[in-house]
Amino acid sequence: MLLNTGHAEHNADWNRKDVNSPFARLYLVESGSAKVILPDGAFVLTPGHLYLIPEFTAHGYECDGIFSLYYTHIYEEQGIFEQFAFPFEVAACPLDILLVKRLLEINPGRELNRYDPDSCDNPPTFLQDIARNAQQPFYSTVETNGILQQLFSRFLIQARSKTGTADQRIVKTLRHIRENIDRPIGIRELSGLCFLSDDHYIRLFKKEMNCTPIEYINRKKIEKAQLLLMIDHQPVKDIAYRLSFDNISYFNRLFRKVTGTTPRKYREASSPGPVS
Repeated sequence: MLLNTGHAEHNADWNRKDVNSPFARLYLVESGSAKVILPDGAFVLTPGHLYLIPEFTAHGYECDGIFSLYYTHIYEEQGIFEQFAFPFEVAACPLDILLVKRLLEINPGRELNRYDPDSCDNPPTFLQDIARNAQQPFYSTVETNGILQQLFSRFLIQARSKTGTADQRIVKTLRHIRENIDRPIGIRELSGLCFLSDDHYIRLFKKEMNCTPIEYINRKKIEKAQLLLMIDHQPVKDIAYRLSFDNISYFNRLFRKVTGTTPRKYREASSPGPVS
């Protein structure tokens, strides 16, 4: 789902820390140089390349000169970032440049008014961006989705499955977790889908996903909580109950462990106060 797309020109003003959004960012660098700071290091952005930052990826930006790029914000609900580890950078071909420009052409008015995260990572703006899609003509939506899929395919060429051997039993349970994230999900339920014993399933899951099923479920619940805290005005305790957390203190501790902050502070930081 397209949220924003546009062209930005910066002059040492693309500097930000602690960006962490519920949507993915796709960049096509036109000229100049800047850096993106990711958990595994700093990466220089260079002209003629596409860059992809998945949803809920903590990162920052550094720019000390003139820098121009095309940006696209995408809300992805099908779990593609759960299934694949994408490369951060791929070389752009001439067709990619035409596709990005066409994306802007058929989606007028989707540019960011400001280039700081506080202006786009807040509930009213996020909801407004999602609502715009329902107002788009069907033919425009079809072409937009086609362009986004083509651009994503550039990264898919070098992507690797997060499940290693792509064991279909684990893939099946990942889909089940995603579709039932709002309710309690137990090991017996997941192992039953695979016709495995609980212990065998846990070992297989940990081998494929490098974490236990419960750790994975909790992480996905907290990611859903992050989204709800941005777009829903319910009290924190109601959001916790909505995600099947009966113990609010446990929810708060788990949220802080995953995000580094409390649910209340996360909501306050996400309120109005986009980075391109």
